[in-house]
Amino acid sequence: MNRAGQVITEVKKAVVGKDRVLIWVMTVILARGHILLEDIPGVGKTTMALAFSRALGLDYGRVQFTPDVLPSDITGYSIFDKQSGQMRYQPGAVLCNLFLADELNRATSRTQSALLEAMEEGQVTVDGTSYRIPQPFLVFATQNPTGASGTQLLPDSQMDRFTVRLSIGYPAPKDEREMVLGRQGGNPLDTVQQIVTREQLMQMQMEASQVYIKPEIVDYIVSLIGATRAHPMIARGASPRATLSVTAMAKAVAYIQGRDYVVPKDVQAVLVQTLSHRLLLAPEAEAKAISPEQLLEEILAHTNAPRL
Repeated sequence: MNRAGQVITEVKKAVVGKDRVLIWVMTVILARGHILLEDIPGVGKTTMALAFSRALGLDYGRVQFTPDVLPSDITGYSIFDKQSGQMRYQPGAVLCNLFLADELNRATSRTQSALLEAMEEGQVTVDGTSYRIPQPFLVFATQNPTGASGTQLLPDSQMDRFTVRLSIGYPAPKDEREMVLGRQGGNPLDTVQQIVTREQLMQMQMEASQVYIKPEIVDYIVSLIGATRAHPMIARGASPRATLSVTAMAKAVAYIQGRDYVVPKDVQAVLVQTLSHRLLLAPEAEAKAISPEQLLEEILAHTNAPRL
């Protein structure tokens, strides 16, 4: 078992019966992406983030987003130091390796936007001075289902910065039973051990980014992205940032499977999950209750994959 598999096995001590979601999260981490978890409260989103931070040896920061959370709570702020007579930077919560933005869609738009620079450029700017965020860096954001009390939609520019949008869902009865029995002796989260160091994780990310991808497969990805922009049921297709995300995710999938090259099935495996939250559907699609996932499956079926 490679290191990625060892990390997933360790996290499973605290998160029962959600192997598919754990594999997705590990894939996004290797692709240097960010994760949006949309689900009801109480299904284990925070536990999952904590378990990954421990297994990967990452510094962990968390903010519970409410309407009164300010942008400076996220990015930090400058305060006057009487001893030096100068302004001193007080780091915000986002200056960590794994930042859990809990219930992000309960915050105001201004506070939500405080994350944009951090997610895209790995830095924050306060009073005209930029501060680098420690690497590796991952935003693990959760949001309540759209329409839930006290929530508002995330801006499109922020949605596009999340590599994937996942849902944990309710556990199966046998998994829920195992979860209850597993807590009789204490919190399973306390048993999660560190598997890799930050330096080893960054090396894994570098190795994943160097997985070879043939020009024919790049053309295949570009064709799939282009199809989202030309589809009559899609008002706004995927962005160039989405093209880069699909490529990085396909490389990460190949890396986890022990290959140093990408094949078409790697692209097909990640396309729907990577693009569905980025598309804006046409009114006709919404009227017919057609989902982005259905349209992306249709695009996959009608776009010829290269023969290698």
